[in-house]
Amino acid sequence: MKKILLHGGRVIDPANNIDSINDVLVEDSRIVAVGQLRFTDAAAGAELIDCTGQLVLPGLIDTHSHVYQYVSGRFGLNADMCGVHSGVTTLVDQGGASCMTLPGFRKFIAEPSHSRVLSFLSAYLVGGLEGHFYAELYRPECADVEATVKAAVANKDIVKGIKAHAELGGFARWGVDVMKKAAQIGEQAGLPVYIHFGQLWPMPEEGGHEVDPDEIFPKVLELLKAGDVLAHPFSRHPGGFVAQSGEVHGLVAEAVQRGLKVDVGHGSHFSYKMAAKVLEAGIMPDTLGSDMHGYNTEVPAPAGTPDEHPDEEHLFKGTSRFSLVSAMVSMMALGMSLEEVVPMVTTHAARMLDMSDELGTLGVGREADITVLSDASGEWLLRDNEGTEVIAKRMLQPVFCLRAGQRFNATASILPVPEVA
Repeated sequence: MKKILLHGGRVIDPANNIDSINDVLVEDSRIVAVGQLRFTDAAAGAELIDCTGQLVLPGLIDTHSHVYQYVSGRFGLNADMCGVHSGVTTLVDQGGASCMTLPGFRKFIAEPSHSRVLSFLSAYLVGGLEGHFYAELYRPECADVEATVKAAVANKDIVKGIKAHAELGGFARWGVDVMKKAAQIGEQAGLPVYIHFGQLWPMPEEGGHEVDPDEIFPKVLELLKAGDVLAHPFSRHPGGFVAQSGEVHGLVAEAVQRGLKVDVGHGSHFSYKMAAKVLEAGIMPDTLGSDMHGYNTEVPAPAGTPDEHPDEEHLFKGTSRFSLVSAMVSMMALGMSLEEVVPMVTTHAARMLDMSDELGTLGVGREADITVLSDASGEWLLRDNEGTEVIAKRMLQPVFCLRAGQRFNATASILPVPEVA
């Protein structure tokens, strides 16, 4: 029996109302105690890991990753690079796998990865091939409601939702037809639909029709149910939370009141200016996904994959290194407190996945998914893809995590090096 004692860190476990200097005792793959434990009989013989000055959190959950490596071309990153080697114990791949490619996702990504890897299954037959590079593969005829529902229901251990897009380029081509199918899949499968807002595909050169970006949100809202997830609230692209007037769309508050959830989906669409507007309007995100992928992250591209993407702003200019933890730093630089951000990547994320009985807490008896972060004060420069700069006065960085009791140090090459202001 292997024992590990994480000693003297600031233990934050929102699910159990814990926020204090404490110890966490792990035996094999389970959490067996939380409290002042160093000199107790229970901790006798344990490997002592000094966490003084560090944060000890439930294993972080990234609600928006792209890790269908190789199958989705340049788009998909390595799961463990984004996961356990970045201090994240659970990843949700957003739309990489489809009803046709889900068996491969299970066999070659979810099963062999040290990280826990889950899927929001694509509403489209082609899934996330090459980062949705070819817009015409996402037309209504390329979505099969019956087949996708069948795949989702038969794989509910890893399929926790459905991924779809409500964006300007698609609406200019096909109107609301694709979103109608995505909503049907979510309804019939009994799963949340995660909707990308803000432009993804370029406008069609010919054969399209005029679309008012501000009309996308109300049309989509008519199709959605409580628990569905609105993504990219801070996108600088038209057709999202911020209307053409520069004000937050009037229906966003209504959507939240109806029980829809909001996920940051940070990535390369993220705008500090838009984020400030949305937060000032009182819209607080529920969850925080990183939205890292091979077009916005500094990793070698597989040979022969595209050098560019139709959505040029997929290519991140602010920084080519980031992680879920650096997205947490972004949120705090916008004025959110650590106590507000931690639930977004733990308890709230577990609730979105309908896995609160398994994830997002340091409860005794739970699997030992634990993240340890350094926590420093100072001034660091953060920059988005528009070139807007903000100052972070608190810097979190992953140190290591335990995934089912096994230790993984934060050694990922994509982890950013903080830039002192």
